[in-house]
Amino acid sequence: TATMASQVLGLEEETGPNPGESELAVNPFDGLPFSSRYYELLEQRRSLPVWAARFIFLEQLESSPSGVVLIPQWCAEFVLARGFQKGRVTVTQPYPLAALSLALQVADEMDLTLGHEVGYSIPQEDCTGPDTLLRFCWDRLLLQEVASTRGTGAWGVLVLDEAQERSVASDLLQGLLRDARLGNLPGDPRVVVVTDPALEPKLQAFWGNPPIVHVLGETGRCPTPVYRDTVPTDRVEAACQAVLELCRKEAPGDVLVYLPSEEEISLCCESLSRDGGSLEDQGPPPRVLPLHPGCGQAVQSVYEDVESGARKVVVTHWLADFSFSLPSIRHVIDSGLELRSVSEREVYNPQIRAESQVLRPISKCQAEARRLRATGILPGSCLCLYPKSFLELEAPPLPKPRVCEENLSPLILLLKRRQIVEPGECHFLDRPAPEALMQALEDLDYLAALDDNGDLSDLGVILSEFPLAPDLAKALLASCEFDCVDEMLTLAAMLTAAPGFTRPPLCAEEAALRRALEHVDGDHSSLIQVYEAFIQSGADKAWCQARGLNWAALCQAHKLRGELLELMQRIELPLSQPAFGSEQNRRDLQKALVSGYFLKVARDTDGTGNYLLLTHKHVAQLSPYCCYRSRRAPARPPPWVLYHSFSISKDNCLSIVSEIQPQMLVELAPPYFLSNLPPSESRDFLNQLREEMADSSTRSESPSTQELGDACVLQ
Repeated sequence: TATMASQVLGLEEETGPNPGESELAVNPFDGLPFSSRYYELLEQRRSLPVWAARFIFLEQLESSPSGVVLIPQWCAEFVLARGFQKGRVTVTQPYPLAALSLALQVADEMDLTLGHEVGYSIPQEDCTGPDTLLRFCWDRLLLQEVASTRGTGAWGVLVLDEAQERSVASDLLQGLLRDARLGNLPGDPRVVVVTDPALEPKLQAFWGNPPIVHVLGETGRCPTPVYRDTVPTDRVEAACQAVLELCRKEAPGDVLVYLPSEEEISLCCESLSRDGGSLEDQGPPPRVLPLHPGCGQAVQSVYEDVESGARKVVVTHWLADFSFSLPSIRHVIDSGLELRSVSEREVYNPQIRAESQVLRPISKCQAEARRLRATGILPGSCLCLYPKSFLELEAPPLPKPRVCEENLSPLILLLKRRQIVEPGECHFLDRPAPEALMQALEDLDYLAALDDNGDLSDLGVILSEFPLAPDLAKALLASCEFDCVDEMLTLAAMLTAAPGFTRPPLCAEEAALRRALEHVDGDHSSLIQVYEAFIQSGADKAWCQARGLNWAALCQAHKLRGELLELMQRIELPLSQPAFGSEQNRRDLQKALVSGYFLKVARDTDGTGNYLLLTHKHVAQLSPYCCYRSRRAPARPPPWVLYHSFSISKDNCLSIVSEIQPQMLVELAPPYFLSNLPPSESRDFLNQLREEMADSSTRSESPSTQELGDACVLQ
């Protein structure tokens, strides 16, 4: 994948020097002699089919009247620099980890130093400098840059990689750039769209028939997939057995395993690490490596050399369908499934504001990409843990557009903040459902982010400055009123970072260590307690492993907390001293949370643990495994809870849950929100409670009423 980034950067590699021809050949980007590894990688790149398309690509990119070139191939980033005279090259990736991974590999291929000529930009980490000519960037960060500058910013050539992933940011970037008309922008910018051939007709129509560069695949070296007769009942066990069988056969090459979820990835890695010792008679045990968003900087280990004779087994999910180049892979084991957040109608459900964790077949495009991972000079294999008919009958041609599956509130907030275009006028490759757009606007209105004209209010402008979901940003701002900023900063960082717990406890000792981190007030306070214990441990990795905690995620939360604190100081928002654990702080923290998360409240109407969501007549069964997996179940289910997310799945689940009092909801939620609730016993109860509290306030001005008046400043 990353090979293409160095093929078209002015290195003249097609006729470049060989080690024997010129010992003094220097890299034009840093002025240092090429290393021997550079020449080794150069020979590998020259053998790729895409090498033959290089001159065609350069010609089309230079002469394209629209400034856009389509490259319908999953395998490559095409990066162009015309001497870097008109801005640097930026390559977008749909996932932060992919941007980091490709930057590491391209710097290696180009024989350059990461952070200098080649860099990357991901959340909480900008590894670029004034000399950076090639930058790999998470597409959401670039969307914010384009929205801020209303132009191209610092890039002269933009590569939108993996367009077939259909991320919200990638689709919207294309819409904004098309509306901006590249020919009218200064600097003569160019855009390269790298995609699968199946998306070519839609992109051609969208961009107005730009030139296309086709790259032939390596069909002669691709393995023929081997299908199972039936889908295994235990995917993890089936995948592990397949890996061990490859090791016993001593088939050369590394192994790539695809499983649907991060939990299954963790279980598979643990099982293989435990059982790998039984293969000592076949040589060194395999090195098992997970690859998912929670890995962080650990992704570097995927590319590191292992001891002689050892095999790498990389266990991953949809993250590695397109975005990672792993040249040492010769064997692929594919479950054929992915776990995605969608709704029952395959769109973010606006009525209940919920996402479904749906286990569904991958697309035909993804299946082909996984098979091609085993392409190479040496014979490889592709084992599909499903029947061939499973893919033919149930798999769609391409991944579904994420803009039709996600909550659009953050997107609408960004568009309105930059005053770019009204959401209904924005061009999308696939337009989201009208009710999803309307619900996003309504949610922002409930959060007081919009004024009477539908534009951003002063509060909405501040909300848009935070790299958080709008409801979480509102809770953080409310903490300024309730003097619990320190605790809310920690909680905002923990809720935004990847999940802190990697899996259920494996043994009684680990379960006991986890219980020591639980807080009686609920999951939100427990997250704060976990973070503080992590910091007190010195961010020790072994401490996290003993408790089943995600060390990389906690490190990310630490970085994000510092970023949020710096942002609040820059905006000159009031801060507060730490007071976690006091009774007053407990109430203040609950009020701050309810101020932002009043949309996410559920009620247990009968004491059975069946929770009725206020925003819709929907019941979530809190099963012991699904909802109390990382803490002890309470003696009784709390009557009213505030939750961070609700997933519709086989076992409907409220996650990150804390008990609240309904009086607090009545005090802090906008009155028209309570009036607009669907007809239910809960709505009647809350409206009756509101009337009682209003009558009480007219009889006497209590301290709590005065406190409410202060809180309403944010409403």
